Amino acid sequence: MNAHRKQLIALAHPVYFSLLASVAAGIINTVWVSRLGGPAVAAVAVATNTENVLLGVALVFASGTTVLVAHARGAGDPGAVRSAVRGGWALCAVITPVFVTGGFLLREPLARLVLGGGGPALPLAIGYFAISLPGIAVFFVQQLVDGILKGTGDTRTPMRLALLANGLILVCDPLLIHAYGVRGAAASTVLCRCVALAAGLRALRRNALLRKASSVRPSQPTGAALRRTLRTGLPMSADFTVRQTGALVLVAIVARLGVTAVAAYAIAYKVMYIATMAFYAVRQAASIHTAHTRGAGKDERRAIGRQAVLVSGTVGLAAAVLLGALAPWIMRAFGAGGAVAHDGVLFLRCVGPYLLLMACFIALGGVFEGGGGAPVLLRVTLLGTAVQLPLAHALSGLGLPGICLAFALSLALQCGALLALGRRQEGARVSWVRVA
Repeated sequence: MNAHRKQLIALAHPVYFSLLASVAAGIINTVWVSRLGGPAVAAVAVATNTENVLLGVALVFASGTTVLVAHARGAGDPGAVRSAVRGGWALCAVITPVFVTGGFLLREPLARLVLGGGGPALPLAIGYFAISLPGIAVFFVQQLVDGILKGTGDTRTPMRLALLANGLILVCDPLLIHAYGVRGAAASTVLCRCVALAAGLRALRRNALLRKASSVRPSQPTGAALRRTLRTGLPMSADFTVRQTGALVLVAIVARLGVTAVAAYAIAYKVMYIATMAFYAVRQAASIHTAHTRGAGKDERRAIGRQAVLVSGTVGLAAAVLLGALAPWIMRAFGAGGAVAHDGVLFLRCVGPYLLLMACFIALGGVFEGGGGAPVLLRVTLLGTAVQLPLAHALSGLGLPGICLAFALSLALQCGALLALGRRQEGARVSWVRVA
């Protein structure tokens, strides 16, 4: 097996399983909360969506630290490793109190905003936020711990921490939800994350690379390291936020097709997470591996990019074939029937080209991120979203197949733009792998 491919798979598969664990825990959490009634489900759902948005904030220091620690590891510079870690902690310490304090104080207007007004779900959402928003501090720090470990090349420990946290949530959820209702669901999540965070902090102290770095002088003052982390992580955070925003707008566009189409789209999109999480796992692996080999020439980076596209593309092709073949059984497993099942099957059988193109783009984006080319990637994402949304609106008259076509055309444009920008920068002798 190609050495780059082997390393990418070794780094990616723990990331993938940690993502799967989080999704599985979220689904089971919803099952338990559903016993409290529709308003409780709505309250927890909007609170969870709010956390997804806050993940974009955490990526500023988590992903930025991952790339900088990986760069320092690749350069064999313990002082730079220590500086990168200090910069990540400093930025996290600045950002976290703002969102924790502000979120707690504004929990009621925030709940009204995400729920679109009042109703029986409002007091439940406020109660959930009263616990979950202060608990964002634990979530943010855990993201940073994971980011530091990934930067050292250790993706297995974050996987184990995710399995620990989500495994504990599965045990504690029924007990605390039964005792305290929706607030119990929030408390379960925060408490179990605290246990995982304690284990994560211990893992940091035991990491050989970090122990070595702790005994040397940092290469930068803390303030300069903080600013460097911010410059590196901000484009990655913005890229995630743009994609999340685009996904929300797409739901509104699909809603124009009617309730049946929305239901079919929602089910199919959740199933697609099984594949798309694999793409993002390869992306993280490509980012880390590229950063570790930052001293290599452009031919080496191209080799990593080819292998990342091969691995992710293979998963995308397999997913497209399986989703197309198993579409009727998938919809039936989610309890869909009639028109919803028909639309869902049609969507899953049309989405193959989009999945394959997405697999290639997401994987290639990891090479750009690991080489400091995240600003380039952000510009391409903005271009793709700006094209995708009006195109989806224009093609929505074709139903869900039109939405799939808009997806595919937008991703084809993004793939082409990313390759063209990379080649142009290389041709101008301005390396797209410099550190932001």
